[in-house]
Amino acid sequence: MMASGQPGNREAMAMTGRAAGPGPSLAELGAQAGQERAAYGQDALVVCDRVVRIYTGDGIEVQALQGLDLLIAEGELTALVGASGSGKSTLMNILAGLDAPTAGTVRVAGHDLGAMSARDRLAYRRQEVGFVWQQASRNLLPYLTARQNVLMPMRFSRMGRGAGARRAVELLGALGVAHCADRVPERMSGGEQQRTAIAVALANQPKLLLADEPTGELDRATAADVFAALQTANDALGATVLVVTHDPAVSAQVRRTIAIRDGRTSTETLRHTAADEQGNTTHQAVEYAVLDRAGRVQLPREMTDRLGMADRVLLAEEPDHIGVWPDRPAGPAAGQAEDR
Repeated sequence: MMASGQPGNREAMAMTGRAAGPGPSLAELGAQAGQERAAYGQDALVVCDRVVRIYTGDGIEVQALQGLDLLIAEGELTALVGASGSGKSTLMNILAGLDAPTAGTVRVAGHDLGAMSARDRLAYRRQEVGFVWQQASRNLLPYLTARQNVLMPMRFSRMGRGAGARRAVELLGALGVAHCADRVPERMSGGEQQRTAIAVALANQPKLLLADEPTGELDRATAADVFAALQTANDALGATVLVVTHDPAVSAQVRRTIAIRDGRTSTETLRHTAADEQGNTTHQAVEYAVLDRAGRVQLPREMTDRLGMADRVLLAEEPDHIGVWPDRPAGPAAGQAEDR
């Protein structure tokens, strides 16, 4: 007996526009999901698809990344910002092959980082990615000269000794530290150490260069020199560069700044140049909220606090935008939304 108000088979066929019958199989659903994952970011160098990273210890579970989506095209120079605990360091460690996602997909230059064996991960770190730490002592061996430090990663690659020596000289020269070739780190300034560290990270011609607060311990002038070296790595040496920074002088000089909050990408700031009516060049920056693949948007906390938004919001669809209203059934905002 059919419950009142429930459509029968014939009615269901009319409502859906297709014949009643068995739905797609689990295999078909799995294949469809696989096709969607493959299509997402298929032309990007870095693809993060709904990435989750959970840490557990002492009975406590911490979600460092909560379904993060991110695409970075080959050749970009991008800044990554976020408060302490936002998940940016976790993301950098995953992209560097030092950690693995709990769920989701991470691909760099076609490599699926979540499916790698320990040996694959080691080869990936040697060939596909370079990393520059904030502390110069982590980047350079203290008993080797700058030239020897740059040569060290090449010993684990197939590059010949002569080619490696030439590349070391070229890298140190391109990054403005050729005069440090025969100096050990303690005879270099902080900026020289970091520029040498960038040369070491680029030794094996990685496709992706990651830099974690490379200017965090430097004065402004020296930080500008280190950032110029990162720009050289991007423009002249062909590396895609992702730099974590709290330095506004750095983030203001890249075309794209990605902000992470609560384990997900929250906003992106895009910068471009334009000409005004007098022909003068102006620099413009536009901040966008990120709409992830699940349809989620993180509203800026300063806006939601000021408007008293909590728990629920009312959405109103317009021809060219979506309005977001506080949950105040008796208030004027609700009345406006209802009128629309």
